[in-house]
Amino acid sequence: MLTDRLDIDPEVSAALVEGRPVVALESTLISHGLPYPQNIEVANASEAAVRAAGAVPATVAVHAGRLLVGLDEAALLALATAPAGSVRKAARPSLAAALAGRGWAATTVSATMIAAHATGIPVFATGGIGGVHRGALGGQASEAGGGSQAHPTFDISSDLEEIGRTPMAVVCAGPKAILDVPATLEYLETRGVPVVAVSQPELPGFYARSAGIAAPDSVADLDGAADLVAVHLGLGLGTGILVCVPVPEADALPGAVARDVVERAIREATEAGIGGPELTPWLLVRIAVLTDGASVRANTALIVNDAGFAGALAARLAAR
Repeated sequence: MLTDRLDIDPEVSAALVEGRPVVALESTLISHGLPYPQNIEVANASEAAVRAAGAVPATVAVHAGRLLVGLDEAALLALATAPAGSVRKAARPSLAAALAGRGWAATTVSATMIAAHATGIPVFATGGIGGVHRGALGGQASEAGGGSQAHPTFDISSDLEEIGRTPMAVVCAGPKAILDVPATLEYLETRGVPVVAVSQPELPGFYARSAGIAAPDSVADLDGAADLVAVHLGLGLGTGILVCVPVPEADALPGAVARDVVERAIREATEAGIGGPELTPWLLVRIAVLTDGASVRANTALIVNDAGFAGALAARLAAR
């Protein structure tokens, strides 16, 4: 059973037993999202933000056949400095393979939620969720069809399915900007997942404060978010709730700039024939180049900001 594979950090275990707030954090940003030493700096800053808000951080990863809930300093450093290509990505479909291996695996949104829920952690913070990719439902030209036919790729992140089946509050800065955001919102609605923006009526746009799309729901502040999360989880509906917090204004890209850069990067990827698992990392690198690093600064800022908000949200929920 999954619980037989869990190794829970003593600080995290004690907090859960005592009813103190805990926030789960993913580890793919450490192994696959950012280079060293930026990855360890952001990981440490995220954990510090959770602590500053009054909660205990629990970064999740896989090592030597065990699902670790809470990493100490040595484990964080080992993951951050692991040789390129040596760390698997663990999602729901690949979690068994990651646990069957003997090395490190970093947990994505879905695998982190699985571990956190099994441990009893109700709040999880990430940067941006995966979702419905461009062309997943059709609309991308196929070379085989002479560029005239659209073939759906069905490239939809397991993040969405996990949020639809695991009752947790997921704090993020919205779906990643490279996705088909309207289709992602439709998918979440179909799975019964409430999507709420904090402090604004528009859905946050990951790199930008706004995605230019109205959020399905919104709350004014942290207290409003805590009220809504408490009611949703208390109903026992069996689905998660997505709490979307905009990137800090000082670090945000202007909305028009963010959208133009993303569209340009996607066009270039299509022209270069880049797709599949290579597409997302290629796009993120290209967007960083096109923005002269501003997208990376926005990304790191929103990750830490989400962690701090999640810590405060967990503290509000624990106080109830």
